[in-house]
Amino acid sequence: MITLTARRATAVGAALLLAGVAGCAKETPAAAPGDTTGPVTVKATDSECALSRSDVKSGTSTFSISNGGSKVTEFYVYAEGDRVMGEVENIGPGLKRDLIVELPTGKYQAVCKPGMVGDGIRGDLNVAGDAAAQVDEDTALKQAVDNYSRYVNSQAIALEQKTTEFVTAVKAGDVAKAKALFPVSRSYWERIEPVAESFGDLDPKIDARVNDVEPGTEWTGYHRIEQALWEKNTTAGMAKYADQLLVDVKTVVAKAKVVKLTPLQMANGAKELLDEVATGKVTGEEDRYSHTDLWDFQANVEGSQAAIQALRPALQKRDGTLVSTLDTNFKAVFAAVDKYRTADGFKPYNLSDAEKKQLGTVVDALAEPVSKVAGVIAKK
Repeated sequence: MITLTARRATAVGAALLLAGVAGCAKETPAAAPGDTTGPVTVKATDSECALSRSDVKSGTSTFSISNGGSKVTEFYVYAEGDRVMGEVENIGPGLKRDLIVELPTGKYQAVCKPGMVGDGIRGDLNVAGDAAAQVDEDTALKQAVDNYSRYVNSQAIALEQKTTEFVTAVKAGDVAKAKALFPVSRSYWERIEPVAESFGDLDPKIDARVNDVEPGTEWTGYHRIEQALWEKNTTAGMAKYADQLLVDVKTVVAKAKVVKLTPLQMANGAKELLDEVATGKVTGEEDRYSHTDLWDFQANVEGSQAAIQALRPALQKRDGTLVSTLDTNFKAVFAAVDKYRTADGFKPYNLSDAEKKQLGTVVDALAEPVSKVAGVIAKK
């Protein structure tokens, strides 16, 4: 995602929670010398982002990233305008993660972000060839993308509607109504976060927390208003931030209507949403003022499930056992969250360490099979 994600770096314990999934992943064999089709190895450190080659053939590529530095890092493939084609976050020191991404012919950038902040260490990546897109060769995958795109559009429209209501309450000085609408409007954002985050700098403008913001950049978005509502119990001075929030959300909605997704982006996004849960929601880092993290938790998992459900027919053909495991583990996560439901939403996220650990365990159990989906979808 294109975001100033220092917030995830602060959740060191959560990053280590993900290490079990990342560290036990099947080792990806390195490409043979001169091979232009095998995995691209990426050696990431605190000061470099070294690819084994900068030219790949169009179609599906695998990037095998190893972090030899001292900081948690991220790896991205950016298209023009810093549009995210694929990403892997929370790669701890000494860990390896794979990114499988579909790239048409064109010029891209490969980017490592040590410390998960800033513009990152960038290098050119050239893609050439005439490989057919997955959706052009597999009708089940084409249908999956069509179905998921409709889901994204429906959530984006609802996001604009509920954010408009939230902004109206903030500008009217109605603190109680604004507080009630805050987690509701954010739920729609959280369900489609990987898609929304791919549109340039909109994510930090909409969803940054105070420790995300680099010096010289103004803090805006949902969490800027959240702080005023819960810490100061006021909307005073928030009108300009509310107006900007709505402008940015409308931009997301407009872009979501025309974005062209790939099956692998859907699969990677499903895993990314669970990483969001583990590194922000389970820890309580996300909604630190309102403690409405369980709303976001539920929405992230729902968004992940929506992507997997859209891919289900194609997954069923390739690996029916994985589908059964995914069904079981999604049910387990929802059951764990349901314990904290109330008549109008969820309890405040003031859980004990034992309760947080239990939630983290079921999320981790789900993240492991979801992490396999991209590899399965990449198979012909």
